[in-house]
Amino acid sequence: MRLKKLFVVLAAFAALCSCKSQYEVLLNSNDVDSKYEAAFNYYNEGKYSKAASLFESLSVLTNGTEKDDTVRYYWGLSNYKFKDYFTAETNFDQFINSYPRSPFTSEARYLRLDCLYRSTLRYELDQTPTYKAINAISEYILEFPANTHMKECRDMLMELNERLDKKAYEGAKLYYKMEDYLASRVAFRNVLKDDAENVYREDILYYVAMSSYKYAYLSVPEKQRERYLTFVDDYYNFIGELPDSHYRKELDNVYRKAQKALGRDVAEIEGKEMSERDFAKERRKLMREERKSQKN
Repeated sequence: MRLKKLFVVLAAFAALCSCKSQYEVLLNSNDVDSKYEAAFNYYNEGKYSKAASLFESLSVLTNGTEKDDTVRYYWGLSNYKFKDYFTAETNFDQFINSYPRSPFTSEARYLRLDCLYRSTLRYELDQTPTYKAINAISEYILEFPANTHMKECRDMLMELNERLDKKAYEGAKLYYKMEDYLASRVAFRNVLKDDAENVYREDILYYVAMSSYKYAYLSVPEKQRERYLTFVDDYYNFIGELPDSHYRKELDNVYRKAQKALGRDVAEIEGKEMSERDFAKERRKLMREERKSQKN
């Protein structure tokens, strides 16, 4: 009985070694037809790593032949399916340059972009791959506006741009969390200066106003008036652009505190609805008061 089990184990081991040897023999073989057939068999079975190695080996043998574009395209596709996006992107890039008129070229162009997109990193990390992907996708959209992957390209572009927006927003927010409110206001304003369409624009404008208020509140008395006036200006900018924001109630309350600190009649402000013209008028009035106080 033990001998029978040993025989079964040995037979299974021999079969395994035989399969492995067969692959290694194919990998080192110069038989184009056999290697070509085996490479596609491995690909169709989902064994993409082995398929990629066989296609890579084949590319040396089929160079300059009618099979070469097929071999090189599936070499890249095998690496893509294996999720080796860095190697696949290189494969597709070389393929596009070598075979611009191949029937596989159109799909290879898109797959190269998808590789670049999938190789990007989360927003906390280096965004150099993100910029590279954005540039490549943007060029592709301009060059091939009628491509069949337009929606996917636009979705990738939107997601990547939002990632950059988030990185910029979160970077500025660090100063606010550290309670460095002067640096926080400058950083948030610079974010909008670099990209006025940042998807976090509402949050950024909120933090600009809150940073200026807290900076004023924590300042020495002789500096507070000037700094509260800066907050008032930021407040007017916010509600002038986003009057229905969910931040409105909080900022209104802070505005009342700032007006009280400035010696204004809070009772006049309570519940008062201001038009855009009123905002401009109020701002001019405060600026005149500030210039007058500076002269005195």
